[in-house]
Amino acid sequence: MRFFNTAGPCVAEDHYMLPASARLPGVRKLIDRKGYFVLHAPRQSGKTTTVLELARELTAGGTYAAVVVSAEVGAPFQDDPGAAERAILDDWRASTSFQLPESLQPPPWPESENGSRVGAALSAWSRAIGRPLVLFVDEIDALRGPALISVLRQLRSGYPRRPGAFPWSLALIGLRDVRDYKVASGGTDSLHTPSPFNIKVESLTLRSFTAEEVALLYAQHTAETGQPFTPEALARAFHLTQGQPWLVNALARQAVEVVVPDPAVAVTARHVDEAREILIQRQDTHLDSLAERLREPRVRRVIEPILAGTSIADVPEDDLRFVVDLGLCRLSGSGGLVIANPIYREVLPRVLSSTTTASLPKIHPSWLTPQGALDARKLLEAFLSFWRRHGQPLLSSAPYHEIAPHLVLMAFLHRVVNGGGTLEREYAIGSGRMDLCLRYGHGDDEVVLAIELKVWRDGEKDPLSEGLEQLDGYLSGLGLPGGWLVVFDRRRGVAPIGERTGATGVTSPGGRAITVIRA
Repeated sequence: MRFFNTAGPCVAEDHYMLPASARLPGVRKLIDRKGYFVLHAPRQSGKTTTVLELARELTAGGTYAAVVVSAEVGAPFQDDPGAAERAILDDWRASTSFQLPESLQPPPWPESENGSRVGAALSAWSRAIGRPLVLFVDEIDALRGPALISVLRQLRSGYPRRPGAFPWSLALIGLRDVRDYKVASGGTDSLHTPSPFNIKVESLTLRSFTAEEVALLYAQHTAETGQPFTPEALARAFHLTQGQPWLVNALARQAVEVVVPDPAVAVTARHVDEAREILIQRQDTHLDSLAERLREPRVRRVIEPILAGTSIADVPEDDLRFVVDLGLCRLSGSGGLVIANPIYREVLPRVLSSTTTASLPKIHPSWLTPQGALDARKLLEAFLSFWRRHGQPLLSSAPYHEIAPHLVLMAFLHRVVNGGGTLEREYAIGSGRMDLCLRYGHGDDEVVLAIELKVWRDGEKDPLSEGLEQLDGYLSGLGLPGGWLVVFDRRRGVAPIGERTGATGVTSPGGRAITVIRA
């Protein structure tokens, strides 16, 4: 029985997967034209799976000898190109032994000097086999410094000798386009060469799955097990993942193996939401690796204003490209930068508030009724008491200064929803706000609380009026009669938190009952 894969490349015999050609529609034409090109996309987006499947298709077609190799094993030898070459070529031989028939495998690598071994090996291989060689070099950006420069220059030097004495077509595969490769992390911004791979004819980006492709992938599970996904579940899965391949598979795996393991039970949108919460809480390797990036200065320069709802100012274009290439952000239909998908939108602030969450004092759940339901009035009282006592010291524990109050509030709310609810977030560049939707319980007992966060900074007017109008729009979309507007006063010289924190009831321009919290 096949399953949804979340670790390593997919294999058709073991995993549900989509045809490679659908995600790279123009690549066959590039290969037929002897093209050298770059394929870049975020981690866990299916690059290796796609090119492995493509290489199998090309070799099976009888025209080419196509193989996927990796440059990653050369990473420990950045300053020793010769050692990097030897490690890489040893790994390439091992890779080809199970990807190609013996007649298409490389001959013994020829003896060569440091800085020329890769080129000499590719030249000998291309001469020895009876088919044009197509090479996909994965993890090329694992290399840095002299090792990377050496490999790129050898490929450029051998390019005029193709196809008789060098690969017919070649692709460099990594996180970023070749123009963005750096000598070292945090080091110089140039490879000290005007164009290290100026032989490329195209830079391709591997797109995410479409909604139709997510449905086709999930339909494979239905065909093999009989377990259907409702149309609402399919729509919800695409909305939450925006087609990010690892998330699409991980969400389905949690849904069918943990939430609804009985194949006789259809997977609904509610089951998908439960699977999402499991993923967020588990923070598997993929989500964990993204979270590690958040403290990097160039990532923070972009992510912090997005979370705060402010504008991105004076951020280098390379930083903007970097967060997109990492898969943390994407360009929206209007051209603005947004967090890549709703799951990442949940993960990022949760990770950023983790230190604050760990610093929280023990909080008695006074907001619950004897029956275990959420009482919004008691929750308000508990938050005001918490903020007066602990708000000021906890602000210093938040890693992003601009949204420190948001992170402390979210840390508190995570304690509230732990085990019994969810906390969803909405934010966008230039909106000047963050919206939270707290859901607790199920069915008739479910309590939904919409919360809008605003910040009053020096030189600005009181954001109350703007916040009430914005909250009206948010509540209208949720179909709720009222909610909370939290105004964090970050101006210099204001009264201490313990003295200024309080709540009042007002009516919004739309006639809704709003609790305004000044903190």
